[in-house]
This record gives sequence, structure tokens and C-alpha cells, in this order.
Amino acid sequence: MALIFLRSLIYNVLFYALLVFWILLGIPTFLMPRWGIINIAKYWGLSSIWLMRVVCNTKVEYRFADKIPKGPLIVASKHQSMWETFALLQFLDQPLYILKRELKWIPFFGWYLSKADMIGVNRGAGGRSLVEMTRMAREEMHRGRQLIIFPEGTRRPVDAPPRYRPGVGQIYVGSDVPCIPVALNSGLFWPRRTFMRYPGTIVIEFLDPLPPGLSRDEFMERIQTVIEDASNRLVEDGRREQAQLFGRVPSAPAAKA
Repeated sequence: MALIFLRSLIYNVLFYALLVFWILLGIPTFLMPRWGIINIAKYWGLSSIWLMRVVCNTKVEYRFADKIPKGPLIVASKHQSMWETFALLQFLDQPLYILKRELKWIPFFGWYLSKADMIGVNRGAGGRSLVEMTRMAREEMHRGRQLIIFPEGTRRPVDAPPRYRPGVGQIYVGSDVPCIPVALNSGLFWPRRTFMRYPGTIVIEFLDPLPPGLSRDEFMERIQTVIEDASNRLVEDGRREQAQLFGRVPSAPAAKA
């Protein structure tokens, strides 16, 4: 475990150094169309994934990416780690995120979010923010963009009970576009709230798309069932791999209800 600790420390130092590198390299994109900063973000994600493999021996397996529909789309992903926030970018032509508006106030990083036309919302506005968020997401998707959304709203530890929020259902019903669910096991290898990075294989699996036109209740039931069932399966596979590597599953922060 001492070697894993050292590799994790090295990776985190290099990860943030790499982030600074791409932030500086992206400065000319302020004078370019949106695709400029989107490509910078994609290269940052790919280089971070490559670095994790080289330093931490953490490989990645992508399954069924050919299921991703073209054009306007909701990508509803399980959220266990920071990893998927940049790993999903490479699969989409015009990715879109919904985020706290305060993030746009961060120098450079926030300015890039604004340049990329990400949707900033005031979470303190209650129901009004949900209505406004739905409207802006619908407009952007009808321009051909793909919305990446985490239905639980925040990172959840592996084994934590699911807490799917109604916002994704509201956006789905109001947008009339397909939704592709995404399952993963990233939390085993990049756990939240710790700098430890574990060797093994992160698996991200694209599931069968859900067509537009379902009721909100049916959509919410189906999206939670398929994502949770597939993610639980991937987590169990990942734990078996860890057991082979370590003789046991490495300890991680306990899941909280």
C-alpha cells in the first residue's frame, strides 16, 4: 500500500500541473469559436486518463460506445468520482454541463466554462432554478448539443443508496430528446474525498438509450433501475479484480446514507 500511496501522491501533483498546462494552452481559445475550448477540455481529459494509467496502473475499458445516438441527447451517468466529469467528454461532439453559477466566477477555469456556454444555475432559487435550467437545457439541446447530467446531483460513494433527483426527469420530459444511461465503477479506483488512486480497470458502460416520450415517472423508474443494476455489476467485477491484485479489496471511505 505504500507504493500505491506514493503513486497517488505523484499522480495528484502531476494531475494539477497538467490542468494548469491546459489552462494556459487554452488562452488563445478566447478568440475562437466554442469548439476551441471544447477540444482543449477533451485533450485535458484524455491526457489525465493516460497519466493515471502510466503512474497508477489504472486502465480504462469503454463498453458499447456505439450505442450513443447522434445529435441532441441527454447522457445520464452514475456519479462516483471526479473521473467521469472529464472522461465522458471524448464521446460527444458538443458536450454541455449544468453547474453552479459560482463556478463561472473562478478566474480562467470559470471563464472557460462561460466560453463553452455551460449552463450556470442559482441553486438557491429553488423551483425557479429548475424551470430556468430546463428551459436553457432544452434550447441548447435543440441546437444539437449533448447534455451530460448526473441524476443524483453529486458524487455518491460506492455502495451508497441511490438518491435520484427529479430534475433529470423534468429535463427529459421538457426536451423531447433520447437519453442514454451510463454505468461505471470509477469510485473503486478514484474514490471521492481522498487523493488515493488505485490500480485496476475502470469500466464505463453505455446502456440502451431510452426514447423520448416516456412519462416522467416511467423515465425515472427505468433510468434508476438500469443504471444501478449495471453499476452494481461493474462494481462487483472491479472488486474481484482488486482482490486478485491485493489479496483483498483496499479500504475506502465508508458510504453514508
